Amino acid sequence: MTPFNWTDDIEAEIFSRLIAGEALRHICGPERDDFLPSEATVYKRLLSDTEFAKQYAHAREAQGHREADEIREIADLATPEDVQVARLRIDARKWRASKLAPKVYGDKVDVSGNVGFTVTISGDDADL
Repeated sequence: MTPFNWTDDIEAEIFSRLIAGEALRHICGPERDDFLPSEATVYKRLLSDTEFAKQYAHAREAQGHREADEIREIADLATPEDVQVARLRIDARKWRASKLAPKVYGDKVDVSGNVGFTVTISGDDADL
């Protein structure tokens, strides 16, 4: 089997389509354009080429920002009849954005180890 012939244009196509919100399995899946690599070839490249892996990570992060941007549009266009569908679409995009761009949209975790709570003793609040 001959190795896939990577070009800058092929990488740009993959990254731009990822950023536009397409799934890699659609871009490089069985129904892919003839000039694109298979999904397995992309995953092998991710493991063997650190520069490609960095660019891929940046494209995925940008995809997360796009997911977050779509949330406002979905919310603004929701009607009372489709509010449950809109909520589902928003929740899915929030989750994806938090995974694709965790520094911006991920959960904030206090790594100091401090846990605080309040206990009421005889009507007075005491911080612990």
